[in-house]
Amino acid sequence: MSQKKIEIMDTTLRDGEQTSGVSFAANEKLTIAQLLLDELKVDRIEIASARVSKGEFNAVKKITEWASQNGHIDKIEVLTFVDKGTSIEWMKEAGAKVQNLLTKGSMNHLEHQLRKTPEQHFSEISASVKEAKENGIETNVYMEDWSNGMRNSRDYVYQYLDFIATQGVKRIMLPDTLGILTPQESFEYIKEIKDKYPTLHLDFHCHNDYDLSVANAMEAIKGGADGLHLTLNGMGERAGNAPLASVVAVVNDFMPDYLVEVNEKALYKVSKMVEAFSGFKIPESKPIVGENVFTQTAGIHADGDNKKNLYFNDLLPKRFGRKRKYALGKTSGKANIQKNLQDLGLNLNDEELKLVTQRVIELGDKKELVTQNDLPYIISDVLNSNTIAEKVKVESYVLTHAKGLKPSTTVAVSFEGETIEESASGDGQYDAFIKALRKIYDKKGLVLPTLTDYAVRIPPGSNSDALCETVITWSLKGKEYKTRGLDSDQTVSAIMATEKMLNII
Repeated sequence: MSQKKIEIMDTTLRDGEQTSGVSFAANEKLTIAQLLLDELKVDRIEIASARVSKGEFNAVKKITEWASQNGHIDKIEVLTFVDKGTSIEWMKEAGAKVQNLLTKGSMNHLEHQLRKTPEQHFSEISASVKEAKENGIETNVYMEDWSNGMRNSRDYVYQYLDFIATQGVKRIMLPDTLGILTPQESFEYIKEIKDKYPTLHLDFHCHNDYDLSVANAMEAIKGGADGLHLTLNGMGERAGNAPLASVVAVVNDFMPDYLVEVNEKALYKVSKMVEAFSGFKIPESKPIVGENVFTQTAGIHADGDNKKNLYFNDLLPKRFGRKRKYALGKTSGKANIQKNLQDLGLNLNDEELKLVTQRVIELGDKKELVTQNDLPYIISDVLNSNTIAEKVKVESYVLTHAKGLKPSTTVAVSFEGETIEESASGDGQYDAFIKALRKIYDKKGLVLPTLTDYAVRIPPGSNSDALCETVITWSLKGKEYKTRGLDSDQTVSAIMATEKMLNII
């Protein structure tokens, strides 16, 4: 059975950048554009709005130069305006070849924002499309506020479509600008238009104000939409746009008559890159790309996974370049702990496993975060064994911080009886500590892991005497380690987490 290809246009760099507080630098935009087209394999990308700023112009120019050299220039799109050719001139200078012309899809917007008649608006649109064509620029048109247009001024929508069908534009973009549509409306409105204009290419652009964007995208496809506009991590104004990862997974798993050609394995990697560039944190429970979505917490789930994968669904982490994890806490149970021990290559008998499980539950009751890397320490403590030997010990350190001077640290570290001392200064006390530690490891001819993430957690409502927890993520030779420390002093808790790392690498 043949499948209908659904075009995926990613608008992270344009509509996604309208997320409050987000602004990508030119080089960041170029990197994301490259990842979207070369790694994720989306069909098209919308990268900017014309005339916004000099920085936006420079970003577009960088992207179009790269795209021209790599056969992608027809996949690069820019939002433009009906402005008597100003946007066209901007695009020509920036090297862009596809404009997404913003027009009005409802009488409400046309009358109250533009204060024009349909005939005036259509005449100006026609002139913009003609000028673009004369300059070698292809045109798609946005019908802004189309969803309200279908609800409240349907005659105008069809008057517009009758007109635009004669203009030789490539795609008609139907945005649910305010995120108001239900799935049923998404299906009915698009089917109604597709039935009347079967040769028009219809893109659906949905927002997530009611948390219905993925469902609306599904129904739009069923109604006849030829393309979808999506963003990484669901970025966008207000509640954001339809998230790329979720829509791709839904179409692949539940809509066999349709084809999207996005590379699922790259979704997590690219999403994390966008998170780093934007500062827009991915919720831990975000489907597909959230940190917790492939983590089993309840022990009964881990037990079921051991017995014919009873708690697996089609969203297998391997599809997305990820790995299933088993959380440790008061609901873990023996099965979760066994899964983590297997990853560490450790084996316990039933009695030992029972003791370790009890200790993990006790820590969970105290709201302590227990990680896989904590297990050897818990085993050593509970069983009074040498499962993990404390081969490296931070014997002592001095932290100094004086006005007008860089913070400095002197550290003494012992390696099975041999003590080495070094000093260093840094941008902060912990930075100075790490630099001194690196000197020590260089002396020993040892490699220190790279710090990839540093998080400090303080209980809500705490005062200055409260404990803080520092969780540090390290990377060494392709393997990730996560260690934690708990102390009333943030730097000391970080040093405790670091010492734990030194004994597990």
